[in-house]
Amino acid sequence: MSEKLWGGRFSEFTNDLFDKFGASIYFDQEMVHEDIEGSIAHANMLSNTGILKENDVNKIIKGLKEIQESIDKGNISFTYKNEDIHMNIESILTEKIGAVAGKLHTARSRNDQVALDFHLYLKKRLPKIINFINDLQKELISLAEENVETIMPGYTHLQHAQPISYGHYLMAYYQMLQRDKERFQFNEKHTNLSPLGAAALAGTTFPIEPNFTANELGFDKPYDNSLDAVSDRDFALEFLSNSSIMMMHLSRFCEEICMWSSYEFNYIELSDDFSTGSSIMPQKKNPDICELIRGKTGNVYGHLMSLLSTMKSLPLAYNKDLQEDKAGVFDTIKNIVPILKLLKAMLSEITIKKDNMQKATEHDFSNATELADYLAKKGLPFRQAHNIVGKLVAKCIEKQCYLQDLSLDQLKEASDLIEEDIYHDLNAKVAVQRRNSYGGTGFDQVKAQIKNAKIQIKEG
Repeated sequence: MSEKLWGGRFSEFTNDLFDKFGASIYFDQEMVHEDIEGSIAHANMLSNTGILKENDVNKIIKGLKEIQESIDKGNISFTYKNEDIHMNIESILTEKIGAVAGKLHTARSRNDQVALDFHLYLKKRLPKIINFINDLQKELISLAEENVETIMPGYTHLQHAQPISYGHYLMAYYQMLQRDKERFQFNEKHTNLSPLGAAALAGTTFPIEPNFTANELGFDKPYDNSLDAVSDRDFALEFLSNSSIMMMHLSRFCEEICMWSSYEFNYIELSDDFSTGSSIMPQKKNPDICELIRGKTGNVYGHLMSLLSTMKSLPLAYNKDLQEDKAGVFDTIKNIVPILKLLKAMLSEITIKKDNMQKATEHDFSNATELADYLAKKGLPFRQAHNIVGKLVAKCIEKQCYLQDLSLDQLKEASDLIEEDIYHDLNAKVAVQRRNSYGGTGFDQVKAQIKNAKIQIKEG
């Protein structure tokens, strides 16, 4: 007879190569605390319903708690021979308390057990991830508040477009993270369901109380359908999708930090403790953290595509393919948590080179729209104003000067509508300050964004 806990039907031992290949203990031992926690809740339910005697349940729970203590002390190791964390714990429990350990699996399958562990694992970590996003948002708010009137070029196509407030720029990333946070908060809704009680796929003949275990473990409710309970991995897909979108946002931010800190831009400087040097070039100061975050974005995308591919065309209910659902989630959590913490810490020590940002808006044509708007406000159709300013820009390029360098007579040659006050409007800081349409880069609007963000953060 097979040595496996499920081996009654089999007459031979499984091949060792197959054991190693099929085992998931290498990664699902990450859920050891959740597995024991779920088993204790299940045992309490079996006692509460009278399915098991109280004495047996007390032995089981005592044994599980002792195992937990031994694991915490590093005194227990697991083996691939027992396949996964669930069978490893059950085997250790059997060695500790004898055959009564086998009663723990009454009215339960590994199918609803593994789903429960996975739900519990993610359920515990989502609030922490949301808090880390919150912390990063607070840092962005603080930095934006210090730089409401710091002027920088705004870009489209990586070309100077219009001058903007650096605080406005930072608040754009705040808003991206706010949407990320809201996605994770919605993810909690689908994670906060208990699959325990679904058994293998069809429920059980025992008079179980799924609501009891759901309450014990802090879930909102049990799944309404046992087939769905053991086969659903939407909550994991949502998590990986949300993480991918967030990493896309952080990767964009990091790309710009790399650019802004380069010699060519020189808008910001990272502190020494968040930079690295070169083994051959003594002058180098590299933004490695930002580059690594860009690189790790691909890993998170890969985990999402991997699980989507695994789930594609899977017939109901449980299939061994679903063993591949967890490693990518575990790795994603291990990546995004330190990334969020690192970015917050790095931003808290960043140096903003305000003068360099300001100068970059004085030797360009990012104020061209100001002149076009000036003419439009004097009654000229905007398309005509656009054409006039375009020709003036071409003239400046030929003369190697900028719009504000042209004399009033030269400007009037283009349009009699232009007066002395145009030089005020062409000033980059004035251009930014005046853009007070809702959500715009005007200082009052940026201050309003910051005020609203503080309220948003406070309300959670």
